[in-house]
Amino acid sequence: MNDTSHELDPPFEILEPQAYKGPVLFNSPHSGSTYPRTFLAVSRLDVGTLRRSEDSFVDALIAGVVRHGYPLMRAHFPRCFVDVNREPYELDPRMFEGRLPSFANTRSMRVAGGLGTVARVVGDAQEIYDERIPVDDALRRIESLYKPYHRALRQLFTKLHRDYGAAMLVDVHSMPSSSGHKDERPRPEFVLGDRYGTSCVGIVAETVESTLRGQGYTVSRNKPYAGGFITEHYGNPAAGLHAIQLEINRALYMDERRYERVNGFTRLAADLETLARRLGEIPLEELRPYRAAAE
Repeated sequence: MNDTSHELDPPFEILEPQAYKGPVLFNSPHSGSTYPRTFLAVSRLDVGTLRRSEDSFVDALIAGVVRHGYPLMRAHFPRCFVDVNREPYELDPRMFEGRLPSFANTRSMRVAGGLGTVARVVGDAQEIYDERIPVDDALRRIESLYKPYHRALRQLFTKLHRDYGAAMLVDVHSMPSSSGHKDERPRPEFVLGDRYGTSCVGIVAETVESTLRGQGYTVSRNKPYAGGFITEHYGNPAAGLHAIQLEINRALYMDERRYERVNGFTRLAADLETLARRLGEIPLEELRPYRAAAE
């Protein structure tokens, strides 16, 4: 596949506030909707089908946090092209022409499901490609998109930690309102993932849950989503680094078939601004490293 850098310029961006109000960083890694032409040329699926794995409009939903003093990072490349909420080399050898690096993780559950760093499927297991793609193509996506994204995210997270003595990452995603199974229970409107209490101190998840419930939303914690690679690897509460994943039910704000915003979008965006302010009001001593708090 040819180089796609000119189509993804910039591949991601950081929206910074004029003045920071606290150590809270919002991240939207799956809302990218720029599909490189060279990618579409080798995909057997149309854009509408590929978009089923996209967290459409999530970056726009949370953009209002910037004017309240909190930065937002967002991807422009689509999740099905390269997924930054995976390990860097979760790759399925069945997908590629050529030998994968020896350090690639080829046996994770996500790879088995077709949803590795470079996805094999979208939606309900629809294959993206008709034939194998060059392994060098996958490695190029990782070097040119995945690694720079994480370098920038880590730098910003570290800057907040340095400036405030603690930092909080809110990793925002969306989920389909239904999996399509006839006997499925209605999905909650929000699912919080804190890796079962290991990626952030309790007050962070409690603040998110109580704020959303107070706004009238139904909320679940860690079921069915406990947080992905970003939540797990950026959260280190003992060091004053906190991460939580926020999954939003798409029916709240968009028409899932037409990929269009609905009337609920504006209200939800305003409620998420309120959530950002509440998180920013958590006392820093509650977030700073345990050792410092004990001294």
